[in-house]
Amino acid sequence: MKHYIIISLSIVAMVCTSCSDFLNVTPEKSPSEGTFFLTDKDATDALADVYRIFGDVEPFQGRDIYWEQAGNDDLILGRSRGEDYNNLVNFTFTGRESPLRSMWEKCNLTVARANWVIYRLLRKGELSPVEKIRLGEAYFLRAFCHFYIAYRHGRADQGVPFDRYEDYDPYEYQIPEQRASVMENYDLIVQDLETAASYLPFFEDYGEEDYGRAHRVAAWAYIVKVYAYWAQHDASKWALIPPLVDRIESEGRRGLLDNYADVFTIANEWSREYIWSINSSGYNETGSIMPGVMLENKGWGRYNGWGFFKPTLGLYDEFVEGDKRRRVTILEYNDEFVFFGETRRYYSTSDLESGFQFSKYMEPYTYGTVVDGIGISDVIGPAFPTTDLNIPLIRHAEMVLFKAEALIQQGNGAAAATELNRLTRRAGLGDVYSNATMDNLKHERRCELAGELSDRLMDLKRWQEWDRLSAPLIGRHHEERDNPESPWTPVEIWPARKFNPATDIVYPYNPDDVVKAGGKLKQNPID
Repeated sequence: MKHYIIISLSIVAMVCTSCSDFLNVTPEKSPSEGTFFLTDKDATDALADVYRIFGDVEPFQGRDIYWEQAGNDDLILGRSRGEDYNNLVNFTFTGRESPLRSMWEKCNLTVARANWVIYRLLRKGELSPVEKIRLGEAYFLRAFCHFYIAYRHGRADQGVPFDRYEDYDPYEYQIPEQRASVMENYDLIVQDLETAASYLPFFEDYGEEDYGRAHRVAAWAYIVKVYAYWAQHDASKWALIPPLVDRIESEGRRGLLDNYADVFTIANEWSREYIWSINSSGYNETGSIMPGVMLENKGWGRYNGWGFFKPTLGLYDEFVEGDKRRRVTILEYNDEFVFFGETRRYYSTSDLESGFQFSKYMEPYTYGTVVDGIGISDVIGPAFPTTDLNIPLIRHAEMVLFKAEALIQQGNGAAAATELNRLTRRAGLGDVYSNATMDNLKHERRCELAGELSDRLMDLKRWQEWDRLSAPLIGRHHEERDNPESPWTPVEIWPARKFNPATDIVYPYNPDDVVKAGGKLKQNPID
């Protein structure tokens, strides 16, 4: 623990000060920049600090990254939160909004931490087998956070700041270079992910004590996602996706579970469909707050649900009759569900009505308190509603969807239909497609991934669905909100917005950071 704290403070110091100021005094029994990384444990301790972003309650645990999704057409904010959050829904953001600032700061800090680990390990010389894996993890985590910065802030005509410490000897800790194009960032991210994959084992090669660490297929999967986003600007990247997805499935041993509902259970969180998640083991023993964030506000008097994100009527209507995914994804009035061992029928009295709740992450609440090590997490306490359920960030079904999209973009709708039918069969619909189109792909991606951290908002942006982004958000108004059988009428929950692709396609930087950078950070266009 002492090493963990010292390294945490050291990395922060490196981000904020020059190299000459870093650890110029070495207290007895504490590491210096030159003496750390003598053992496998040193490397493992340093990586624990890089992984810390997943254990932070706000960024990837479930709210800051998801506040932005309130701008898409799948969900509404179930509770009023003020101007910062309304700006994200209305596309009137300035860059000073709390969730944007938090994601920017935490991702950049994680990149800096990973940079330092890579820099030191590469200069050590011969590495042990454990140190090589830790180096691969550092490359993966650097690429992971760089990617979230890049696609959310980077444009074809202006990239995001990024430096690799290992490109300099010695590295002078300074404001990173702002790249000329987001495509340059994407290229650097792919390089890091390929390097990570060369060092990392397959998931199956880890023991249970290392579940949740970066693995080779996670690196390959994020390469697929980077290519799909890059293809907005360079269509040649579509051709690189199908063979890599095939490799993920064959060599990487990933696949689909037979039952869609099983994907979102504690028992199956390390199944063949798992690729990368916010988990409740290893570096993040607190679990994710995402289930509690989506749970009914105050949990019908039984548990501290927050009720922040709720489905729209438009999302509910997207599912065709008989699609098993709808019931797994959404609770509607009068649906039966188990809550703390009690069978209930759904209703909602949350602040902003929708008539629905996301139900994908409800399984932990069926147990009540912790039962044989599963269920509700009590590590943080009742103020933060975490659970033991891993929350997918990327799973194999998304790989199937990216492969299908790539095939459609290359004019092979028949082959794409084969991929989409794998998902529709699991959904109980049989083989639906013979020659898949982009409309088919958009429908399946929306139904398959609804309510997940796959970034529906980015999908709408890259597909140029400006009308969907500007449309009002519709829900159901029930005459008696605490009566499961109450009749309903459609209601406009959020008025129409105005999405301007010239300015709203990415987020602006915090204007205060632009000023502090003294000309080294160029602002994105703002309305």
